[in-house]
Amino acid sequence: MPATVHLRLLAFASAADALGGGEHELEMAAGSTVADLRARLDRDHPSLAGLWPRLAVAVDGRLAGPAVELADGAEVALLPPVSGGAGGAAASAGAGVLSDGPLDVAAAVARVAAPRRGAVVTFLGTVRDHHRGRPVDHLVYDAYRPMAEAALARIVGDLEAGHRDLAAAIVHRLGAVPAGEASVVIAVAAPHRAAAYEASRTALERLKKEVPIWKREHYADGGAAWREEEPLTASADS
Repeated sequence: MPATVHLRLLAFASAADALGGGEHELEMAAGSTVADLRARLDRDHPSLAGLWPRLAVAVDGRLAGPAVELADGAEVALLPPVSGGAGGAAASAGAGVLSDGPLDVAAAVARVAAPRRGAVVTFLGTVRDHHRGRPVDHLVYDAYRPMAEAALARIVGDLEAGHRDLAAAIVHRLGAVPAGEASVVIAVAAPHRAAAYEASRTALERLKKEVPIWKREHYADGGAAWREEEPLTASADS
């Protein structure tokens, strides 16, 4: 049995600021747990200590408690509260997609629409030009991509499994998004409007709680701040 394990540590948003970067390689004693990693980080990065009550930890893409043992080669991510939602070419609309370019609302609707589905509900989240009276120029969205993509797919799958002949699509933009442009589109189609409305609302609420996406607000005066609002939670079956 090796005496040490090698870890890839990823940090996002305010956690990355505290660590002085978003990616680190660490070596720890074999048998170390998430709690042991926290103790080491507290020692090496005192500025991180105040963030722990707000941080979730994922090991290899799954939320993990302090007793989880860290295997050699594990990827450990420090996840602050998520922002929720909400250049390349426009994204194609799959069931759950992260886009590095402008959103194609028509493609998202086309993904779910069908003649047998009489109700189509579209939610479009756009970047506001102000926050608490302070003019906003743009937002920059970041994500833990593998975990975010899996969470989006899980949400869509649950919605479609929960209602007969319902189809859903969620597309969230990453990178810089100017004020007034869309950061997220949710399209839902169902035979009847009640199911479509319910699924659209559920998709947005789960997106805000389960998908590791963060936004940094950039103001017209040149300042910037992370908007970390929703404690990251796992779905019942994750």
